Amino acid sequence: MSAIGTDIDIKEIEEKVLAGERLSREDGIALYNFNDILALGRLARYVKEKKTGNYAYFNVNRHINLTNVCISRCKFCAFSADKGDSHAYTMTLEEALGRALEAPSIGATELHIVSGLHPDLPFDYYLEVISECKKALPDIHIQAFTAVEIDYFAQITGSSIREVLQKLKEAGLGSMPGGGAEIFSGRVRGLTCEKKASGEQWLEVMKTAHGLGLKSNATMLFGHVETVEERVDHLIKLRELQDETGGFQSFIPLPFHPDNTSLADVRRTTAFDEVKTFTVARLMLDNFDHVKAFWIMVGLKLAQLSLDFGVDDLDGTVVEEKITRSAGAQTGESIEKEELIQLIQNAGRTPVERDTLYNVIRIYEG
Repeated sequence: MSAIGTDIDIKEIEEKVLAGERLSREDGIALYNFNDILALGRLARYVKEKKTGNYAYFNVNRHINLTNVCISRCKFCAFSADKGDSHAYTMTLEEALGRALEAPSIGATELHIVSGLHPDLPFDYYLEVISECKKALPDIHIQAFTAVEIDYFAQITGSSIREVLQKLKEAGLGSMPGGGAEIFSGRVRGLTCEKKASGEQWLEVMKTAHGLGLKSNATMLFGHVETVEERVDHLIKLRELQDETGGFQSFIPLPFHPDNTSLADVRRTTAFDEVKTFTVARLMLDNFDHVKAFWIMVGLKLAQLSLDFGVDDLDGTVVEEKITRSAGAQTGESIEKEELIQLIQNAGRTPVERDTLYNVIRIYEG
């Protein structure tokens, strides 16, 4: 592999990566300040292919957003509502179960359940949603509730994080999504989401979940008021927890969509920044097996391109994701499995249908 650039720091970074050495905070910042995106892509692709070869993963999943009523009302969120708002909604148990029962018809192996922090719903409501979905669909995997939601459940019940997670696991919870991480920086959270769990609390919930045998994903919402340094610090904190627990499955960089939010004057992230963030994540997170492009947020074309820039997972069929659509995303609410397969094949990768825990269901050769 030819040198990544003429700057001595970049050459040193390349040498570290090729030798399997861990990159430092200074290396991460240097990568963000380096603009030869093709050279970064070659290096990220090298790391990706060492980990997962030519495979690109996806699953067939069904999203259920139980309510958009939320006490947090984060400035970067267009989905949330106050209780009395005309667009506010809360699903009954029967409505949630009805959506869950649609999953087998599309071949879904996963239910992905998240919602707002409702001021009135008791914890028993969430427990019942999980238990009834699991009773009705015993073979489906339930990935549900962000670390922020888990922290909120602990608050409203007076229970410990561990007790909340244990009850949910007994009800049928199989793993956790990575949402709510945003940017861990206290400065950023003070400006954008001061009412929700802190970065430290998010990490503590995930540490506890991993200790109970629950796998999870991790995310970073970027492109709003954070600095490059705060992005890199976020990645390093994830890497440190992964060293300790090994419980993270994939990392998902999420570009901020400003439309209909309180930060609507923020300029939308560029494709260049999004692709660079994929590469930096792949290079910094040496102990993560997978980096995912959530096509709902980056668009199908950029998601496909990302497969050459360190990404090895395009998430799934999704079906009825509402949170990003509320912020002006132009992508559809779902995609057919066959279209995902074709997107991956046209990028020169081998599609692998997986379940939530990355067990292989089918490899689509040729």
